[in-house]
Amino acid sequence: MINHVWGLLTHPDREWQQIRGENETVTHLYGSHVLILAAIPVVCAFIGTTLVGWHFGTTEEGLARTISVAPSTAVLLGIIFYALILGAVWLMGNVIYWLARRYDSRPELNRCVVFAGYMATPMFLSGIVALYPLVWLCLLAGIVGLCYTVYLVYAGLPGFLGIDRQEGMRASSAALAIGVLVLEALLAVTVLLWGYGASLV
Repeated sequence: MINHVWGLLTHPDREWQQIRGENETVTHLYGSHVLILAAIPVVCAFIGTTLVGWHFGTTEEGLARTISVAPSTAVLLGIIFYALILGAVWLMGNVIYWLARRYDSRPELNRCVVFAGYMATPMFLSGIVALYPLVWLCLLAGIVGLCYTVYLVYAGLPGFLGIDRQEGMRASSAALAIGVLVLEALLAVTVLLWGYGASLV
């Protein structure tokens, strides 16, 4: 698992080739990669929102404006957030499978979900900043994670589907457009959940 994370961050072209050659199952992917990395933003958000609190600038008196979430509420929200992340990976795998129908390679759903799980790696890692939940810092980290995810998709999808670069650019763009919609929906639900949790304090 760690080898693929490091490889995807440092030499993604070579790492995608290695991942394609492994014929990994969805069960193994979730057990060795997704379940572990998806816990990063969840655990960090739990720690950040309960011990530190969301920072929203300063008050007129110059005091820090923070909103914390009660630990019992944060546990429930964390479980829901975790389930949403795991579901989003599965959904993106199905999107890639649907897009792949028009190509001769026609990869199986299993391989498409594996691809989706690995392409989300930078987004998982960007969740570390939730340990100190400044809104602008979380937004910046999310943008950086998204940009590197875009790079991973463009680098890996053409070879994964067995198509040329030009077709790969179109397929990657379609997958990313749907992926951004899924991400926006996930973020909206997350903000609503954590905002609701903060309102209970």
